[in-house]
Amino acid sequence: MGMTMMQKILAKHAGLDHVEVGQLIEAKVDMVLGNDITTPVAITEFEKAGFSQVFDKDKISIVLDHYTPCKDIKSAELCLKARNFAHKHSITNFFDVGQMGVEHALLPEKGLCAPGEIIVGADSHTCTYGALGAFSTGIGSTDMAAAMATGLLWFKVPAAIKVTLKGKLQPMVSGKDVILHLIGEIGVDGALYQSLEFAGEGVSSLTMDDRFTISNMAIEAGGKNGIFPVDEKTMEYISGRVNRPCEAFEADADAEYVREVVIDLDKLEPTVAMPHLPENTKVVTEVAGLPINQVVIGSCTNGRISDLRAAAAVMKGKKVAANVRCIVIPATQEIVLHAMKEGLIETFIEAGAAVSTPTCGPCLGGHMGVMAEGERTVSTTNRNFVGRMGHVTSEVILASPAVAAASAIAGCVADPRTLS
Repeated sequence: MGMTMMQKILAKHAGLDHVEVGQLIEAKVDMVLGNDITTPVAITEFEKAGFSQVFDKDKISIVLDHYTPCKDIKSAELCLKARNFAHKHSITNFFDVGQMGVEHALLPEKGLCAPGEIIVGADSHTCTYGALGAFSTGIGSTDMAAAMATGLLWFKVPAAIKVTLKGKLQPMVSGKDVILHLIGEIGVDGALYQSLEFAGEGVSSLTMDDRFTISNMAIEAGGKNGIFPVDEKTMEYISGRVNRPCEAFEADADAEYVREVVIDLDKLEPTVAMPHLPENTKVVTEVAGLPINQVVIGSCTNGRISDLRAAAAVMKGKKVAANVRCIVIPATQEIVLHAMKEGLIETFIEAGAAVSTPTCGPCLGGHMGVMAEGERTVSTTNRNFVGRMGHVTSEVILASPAVAAASAIAGCVADPRTLS
């Protein structure tokens, strides 16, 4: 029996010719990631276990992005613990205020992820890097400690679901609509501990940012990881970023999948996920007109330059509705610079939006956009669980940047295709 992309990557890193679904393996990792919430816990476990040095200072990334710039004394203490550890062990890829960005946008931008690699991170959305043809997945802080010390982790080889993409996206439809549609179809546990492997002629029409968004939310379907084939767009993206050898893997023709899901990109419409689960999806026209209080455009899902361009195109020359707070958060410092040079920041500010330094803040109800009782936000983030972005009675509607921007202008959930 042939192997999937994911199986081939795991087999190589385990030093094996073949791996099977359910098999327990020990594999080498190429990058270990932590942030300002998860790294301090990993440091405690690292030191408790008696480890005195890291396995490779170049293969660990620590990004202070969730509560930074620090919102309070506790977050400052967490950052200090991570900062001291990074300095003690001379961690090459340590990103503090001024250099940091939202981790899952920053690492690919810096060339720290490449095709065929295994990237693990103490953050569930580490699956983002599957867009580059890597096996990337979230781990706990204890596993992060072990990986930092040894460069090795145990894995149970997951089964795989083949997601075949046909056609191409229509105007005002993006990767966010693709993944919300998929989660709506299979459910939040539809890919539980399985690999979502994307294939089909429709893949070539997707931008890299579309692919990052789709892979990012594989976890919202319960997936162990999401992975795309490596093509010309992938190689163009890593050119000038990745300065080390990498290997692209292709699924065998006789690779085994537990099921196949086919998505016709031509037929997709702007889609939202209503409270309180990512699977509670609706075409935006079904819920247009629902009043809102806030819009957040950013996060590891949709804070890249193409996302800001899409939002700015909708908001250009318009004003944010009087009853709405609109917060725009570019995902990295490089993206901030691009947005400034392209006049996007000016567009947002003239429209009445607030523009923030890179941070994860509002996505997890940390800061920079926490909701009060009964408030409702349209957000380009990835989770809309009860209390995710604030008070337990507040509500989060997940949407693309175009839908979020249109909603900010209209003062209610809105279809960007109909906004005049």
